[in-house]
Amino acid sequence: MASFSGDETAPFFGFLGAAAALVFSCMGAAYGTAKSGVGVASMGVMRPELVMKSIVPVVMAGVLGIYGLIIAVIISTGINPKAKSYYLFDGYAHLSSGLACGLAGLSAGMAIGIVGDAGVRANAQQPKLFVGMILILIFAEALALYGLIVGIILSSRAGQSRAD
Repeated sequence: MASFSGDETAPFFGFLGAAAALVFSCMGAAYGTAKSGVGVASMGVMRPELVMKSIVPVVMAGVLGIYGLIIAVIISTGINPKAKSYYLFDGYAHLSSGLACGLAGLSAGMAIGIVGDAGVRANAQQPKLFVGMILILIFAEALALYGLIVGIILSSRAGQSRAD
């Protein structure tokens, strides 16, 4: 049986990063879905024919949770201290990776929820606003994508602290 190599507490930080990525991203996805869903339901009373067209913010908010899941899987597969030494540097790299992705997802979810709620209600009154709403939602989604990219880069740094 292989013995543990590396720092004993380092995996705690790595697993904390995986949890943070998933939890914060899903919080953003849940908030964005709920807030946009309220707007869709309110708008659907006035203009039921626009409900399917107005579901875009809900779908975009749901994607945020997938970003957190991707980073959580990348991080958790990189933590195997019995196979390869896992040091504090690696744990901190994974923690920062998870926080970058998770908090970016949370902030993007808040933006998507607020814009989605107001946007679908405004679109019910003025259909010309649809393209503008979609553009704003895309820029809000891009914030989470930036967090995903930085998270991937940071998690790839784990394992580079020492030459084993």
